[in-house]
Amino acid sequence: MKLYHFLTVSFLTVILYSCSSKQDANVSYTVNLGIIPAPNNVLDKNKTSALKDVKIALQSQMNPDFYQQLISDIQGVSLVDQSKANVILTEFKNLEKEGYQLTIENDKIEISAGSSTGFQYGLTSLIQMVQHHGFPLPQVVIEDSPKFRYRGMHLDVARHFFGVADVKKYLDYMAYYKFNNFHWHLTEDQGWRIEIKKYPNLQEIAAYRKETLIGHYNDQPHKFDGKRYGGFYTQEEVKEIVAYATDRNINVIPEIEMPGHAQAAIAAYPELGCENKKYEVATKWGVFEDVFCPNEVTFTFLEDVMDEVITLFPGKYIHIGGDECPKEAWKKSAFCQNLIKKQNLKDEHGLQSYFIQRMEKYINSKGKQIIGWDEILEGGLAPNATVMSWRGIEGGLEAARQDHDVIMTPGTHCYFDHYQSESPDEPVAIGGYTTVEKVYHWEPIPDSLAEDKRKYILGGQSNLWSEYIKAYSGVEYMVYARGMAMSEALWSSNKDYTAFLPRYMKHNDYWKSKGANMAFHVYDLKPMVDAGKGQPVSISFMIPEGTEVQYSVNGGASQKMDTQKPLDITENGNYAFTAGKDGRNGKPLLLDFDLHKATSATLTLEHDAAKQYAGNGPGSIINGIKGSDEKYGGTEWLGFDGVDAIGILDFGKPTEINNVNFRFFKGEGQWIYLPKSIEVFGSEDGKTFTSLKKISEIATSTKIASINIDIKNNQTRYLKFIATNYGTIPEGSQGAGHKAWLFVNEVVVK
Repeated sequence: MKLYHFLTVSFLTVILYSCSSKQDANVSYTVNLGIIPAPNNVLDKNKTSALKDVKIALQSQMNPDFYQQLISDIQGVSLVDQSKANVILTEFKNLEKEGYQLTIENDKIEISAGSSTGFQYGLTSLIQMVQHHGFPLPQVVIEDSPKFRYRGMHLDVARHFFGVADVKKYLDYMAYYKFNNFHWHLTEDQGWRIEIKKYPNLQEIAAYRKETLIGHYNDQPHKFDGKRYGGFYTQEEVKEIVAYATDRNINVIPEIEMPGHAQAAIAAYPELGCENKKYEVATKWGVFEDVFCPNEVTFTFLEDVMDEVITLFPGKYIHIGGDECPKEAWKKSAFCQNLIKKQNLKDEHGLQSYFIQRMEKYINSKGKQIIGWDEILEGGLAPNATVMSWRGIEGGLEAARQDHDVIMTPGTHCYFDHYQSESPDEPVAIGGYTTVEKVYHWEPIPDSLAEDKRKYILGGQSNLWSEYIKAYSGVEYMVYARGMAMSEALWSSNKDYTAFLPRYMKHNDYWKSKGANMAFHVYDLKPMVDAGKGQPVSISFMIPEGTEVQYSVNGGASQKMDTQKPLDITENGNYAFTAGKDGRNGKPLLLDFDLHKATSATLTLEHDAAKQYAGNGPGSIINGIKGSDEKYGGTEWLGFDGVDAIGILDFGKPTEINNVNFRFFKGEGQWIYLPKSIEVFGSEDGKTFTSLKKISEIATSTKIASINIDIKNNQTRYLKFIATNYGTIPEGSQGAGHKAWLFVNEVVVK
């Protein structure tokens, strides 16, 4: 984005050039001013200001309560009358709405902006400089505007409910890091959280569930707490939150899920379902077959709901979900099958498109536009829909190619309900593995998208689903650290992770001082264990510059690791690694190496693991380390999306093989299934293989299936294995109709 119109740019260019020519200033993108997200252009005059305090006179349209709250615990910043101010706010209409220019001179500060949003962002940057850089302030000229115009944060209040005060804390955090869209996920199978006056059962029945699942969904058997749980926001509370957000220049986007994820609403009004039966608000997580029936009763209900919702939210968007809608109830419904024929629809996917398009037409008639998850592409995209791409980036790319606006939010980088560390001490999360560094390096627009279609990528968003987050302290832990990285990923055009870290440290300390439950994992080591290449196993780490790593083996003396080269692992045992810098240390990384005949072999896979579950490459499944019994993400497990796990091990010479052990992860609620069969083969030339043994019945009552295949005294140079993917997930199960995932680790050969 351009910050100024042509004349303004030309004028500023003259200023920059003249300053640079005197050699007393330089343009820098990484100077540490303490600001997150990093400004896009900084002219550093290499001088300090004589100011010892910052006195701000707000303009009449600016809410003093917000700014007083923002500076309440910061020494040296105050709100004053115009006559006492040393911070001058100058209106400059040529600046973009979110752009600002911040100039710090020896005895005064000037902020130029074209809107209250620009002034807010300029003042927030100044306040962050005082808080995280401190006096004396540097003499600088900052010209800044965001890389993307949509910078969102999502909060699921349906699985677990967060009250008004908690939502306001979330909005305060968003404002501090210049996010401008709050995606409020208000309805789900497990609870309906917004008052609809025309339908009181939504408050009396749909807002409460009789009990809640204990532990992780993958834990078997399922256990429940037996405690009624729920809550909802009155319309007055919704108005209060929307006003609070508006004062912080944040747009609120409500999400009312349809046609799936609607079991709570159907429990309140059973006529909305396709079957004549008793419905209950869901008590566990996942995807449920009970979805809205596309009849006139349902459309009347949803139109009435929209009439009330639209009056509460002044923004242009209404999010209608559209994701994870099972079709089984529709397949069994005579009404739905007749409707498919009547509307000349191809199938149930076409029926979903009909449902979404009908609701879009109604919402458009009220002056609003819809956003839907990328499943709304199935069966045909609604004419004016904006697509939120979560199942990777492919849905977003397809929508952009069809000239539809897109908000990128792929689970690989944007789902903050994933684990952020491989430490076994981490609180229970849904799965996956997403670090601060991974979030920071995310780019919403891939290189593969044609230049003329890039304008349709509005920006990106972090998502926090609350299945395993019971209190707001859990929100802080999962969001606050990674949210800083996300803010810079969506705002700053010149990212530098090394330069980000010192600012991140100060901001992390700031939130801790305010009592926030902060995660700190930037010095937790992510192991890069190299195996499968016909050489000894080795380990290395990608770490911030200047970080030191200490390690010990089997409780022995600690020694400094040479981080410039990999460390060869030549003996079995427990290895403990710790990294740190400037007195800050990450959690110890403990790895148990159990070397076996495959660890020094060469491994070739016929199918690559999925990118988001590729570990450290194919060798992750033969590196001598067993993957976690609880988490399928991270560096050890390989996840295969709908394909078989097929590999060939080359030992380099004929080798005696007695036993092969396989470990598989089972998490059917997350579409992860055990293989249908495992077969191993031997070969002398790597071309002609002979079957050695096959096992077709694989089962486990836990998350981990450990399968032994005994092949006594077999001499072979090449060992091939085929773990056959389960295939299509059956009807009645989570993810029905989709291909199953297959997760493997470790393949031990002895």
